[in-house]
Amino acid sequence: MDRISQLHDELLLGILSSLPTAKDVAATMVLSKRWRFLWMMVPRLVYNACYQDIDYGRFSTFVNRFLLLHKAPLIDTLHFKIGNACSSGDIPALIRAADERCVHELIIEIFTPNSNYTPVTLPRSLFTWCKMLVTLTLRNAVLTDDVTYPVSFPSLKNLSLISMKYPGGDDFFNTLISSCPILEELVVKQILNDNVSMVTVRVPSLKRLVLNQEVKNAVNGIANGFVINTPSLECMDIVDLTNGCHIVENDMPNIVKAKVDIFHPQTEQLLGSITLAKYLHLCLPTSKNVSYPAGNVFNRLVHLRICTCETEWINLLMRMLRNSPSLQVLEIEQAHFLRSYQPRPCWSEPSSIPECLICNLETFKWEHYYGAEEEKEVAAFILRSTISLKKATIIPHKSIFEDKKLEMHKELSLLPICSPVCQLVFS
Repeated sequence: MDRISQLHDELLLGILSSLPTAKDVAATMVLSKRWRFLWMMVPRLVYNACYQDIDYGRFSTFVNRFLLLHKAPLIDTLHFKIGNACSSGDIPALIRAADERCVHELIIEIFTPNSNYTPVTLPRSLFTWCKMLVTLTLRNAVLTDDVTYPVSFPSLKNLSLISMKYPGGDDFFNTLISSCPILEELVVKQILNDNVSMVTVRVPSLKRLVLNQEVKNAVNGIANGFVINTPSLECMDIVDLTNGCHIVENDMPNIVKAKVDIFHPQTEQLLGSITLAKYLHLCLPTSKNVSYPAGNVFNRLVHLRICTCETEWINLLMRMLRNSPSLQVLEIEQAHFLRSYQPRPCWSEPSSIPECLICNLETFKWEHYYGAEEEKEVAAFILRSTISLKKATIIPHKSIFEDKKLEMHKELSLLPICSPVCQLVFS
């Protein structure tokens, strides 16, 4: 301990910031005189009150007393972990504490043992205080639309809304997003019955967008899905397994990285907006003609990851190879469970070899390889066609037995490889 105590304050504060809770931080004052007042300067504070049988009135008092003694000029992060026993009336005191200390990052997480609980509602003060917030993360609560004053987050750059409910529905969600004029990162992970049908994101400043709609109740006569207008976007991660519609109102000239995992067959508008991406991860639905605008070429694409869970994945793969002349890295994986009622794809030898295989592809990786007939055909085509390939890695699915793996390894090792420098790795 003496050697640690000799470190500079900045290093010691970094150590204290990594402790699990503010209670642990305060406990260090008894270590020695050197540590007696250090806890008062820690810029990151985590308050854990998600265990059972806690008195939230006493918890709020503890938070306020702790912050009164706290002497740091700025609190970077204030993180509350709260159990479902907490009532909505206990939350305002915590938000007031964040507002009074000009906190830059506020995290409020509600932890529940199961779905049969009374949800915690975050108060209107969240929208009228905390004007200095730069990052706001909310998880598993109700976001009330009963506000006396207009919603406003003038300094907010990062917003995460995870498993939230919005009694005000689409209108309130749109108001909330539009109240963040300099927002750069938005994460929205929806849940069943969250009251938002169409997630509308019209934010000119947005650089990173994560939308996750894995589960959603469809209401007859009401469209669901998302609307995007984000001309500055650089990174996009879309997961929508609800068969909802997708409307993209602009091209994305700054896009660098995009993941598109959707179930709706109409993908033309969405894929057409991200043709300038350098990194793409695609899992698209069964569609005989994979939909993106004819003639579009992914000239900047250097890294492509394709999922094999849908029937027409080979069609998607070959079309992307033909339209990605600069591709250097190709990864194939099965990211989702196969649907037993869907037929598996058939391999058809292309009439010509894509330009990227002749000129640029250097790395080929296949994860969760099953050794099905169409998979062997695709692997054989890539290995015998890629002139510049340096490394090919085949990773069998973990469910494959060892004797089957040995058989697959033998089959692959006998395949002709065009590149004289290619290293074939079977792991």
